[in-house]
Amino acid sequence: MTRHVAVLMGGFSSERPVSLKSGAACAETLEGAGFRVTRVDVDRDIAARLAELKPDVAFNALHGPYGEDGTIQGILEFLSIPYTHSGVRASALSMDKARAKILAGAAGVPLAESKLVDRLEAAKAHVFETPYVLKPVAEGSSFGVFIVREDHAHPPQELNAHDWRFGETLLAERYVAGRELTCAVMGDRSIGVCEIKSNANEFYDYDSKYAPGGSTHIVPADLPADVYARVEAAAVAAHKAMGCRGVSRSDFRYDDAKGPEAGLAWLEINTQPGMTATSLVPDIAKAAGISFADLLTWMVEDASCAR
Repeated sequence: MTRHVAVLMGGFSSERPVSLKSGAACAETLEGAGFRVTRVDVDRDIAARLAELKPDVAFNALHGPYGEDGTIQGILEFLSIPYTHSGVRASALSMDKARAKILAGAAGVPLAESKLVDRLEAAKAHVFETPYVLKPVAEGSSFGVFIVREDHAHPPQELNAHDWRFGETLLAERYVAGRELTCAVMGDRSIGVCEIKSNANEFYDYDSKYAPGGSTHIVPADLPADVYARVEAAAVAAHKAMGCRGVSRSDFRYDDAKGPEAGLAWLEINTQPGMTATSLVPDIAKAAGISFADLLTWMVEDASCAR
């Protein structure tokens, strides 16, 4: 059994607060499962710190740029330290929403129509007939996401902000009405589908994801059997198309009125799903009979076998 685990958390992306919560929860649980854990708040000296620590495995609890885009994965590869979640290429591809959609579409995953747009151009005029969604190409936790409704005469003018920090290229996507679904993949199989209902906001935004009581998770999702199976198959297909390993989570929208063939759209894949008290993957795993400790232990041992 792997004994010494360095839990990487924090970092310097917009998702630092979430990562600190994920890391703390994972570190505490791994200690309870019998591992020797070192908590590492990641800074620019991370390579030197890891070289000194010499952990058996790095548990990657980082979120956002530098943590799930292949950057930290490359450092860990260079140091020959096994690590949880996906590798360099899969992480980089999955973090880039536009490229991920190309790969997912080629694998037969159902998608909403989308295109890349320049931030300032998107602020001048509607890039699609409303409603549509604008989102940064390489951010998580719903940072910088706008739903442009039918009653919006102009695009979101926040895009013109001088302190905008979410990149100059956005993904514009046709809005898909209906239910918010997510599916967790563990290894090469689905472990369940969850429906997410935001309790306060119009979509599953940052507060819905991380504030206590911000959303309700319905696990397993109450869906017709054929729709449930279609979501699971699409999540596994996306996981494999990106070359992911360990645990991933794919997000979907489903419009009941259009049915399983036309109503389902894959939105994105998350190779570093949140592991906070309100996170989705632990809830899905629990409903599948997998405790949080067993989930994390599997991830550590899976990392050990990956090299």
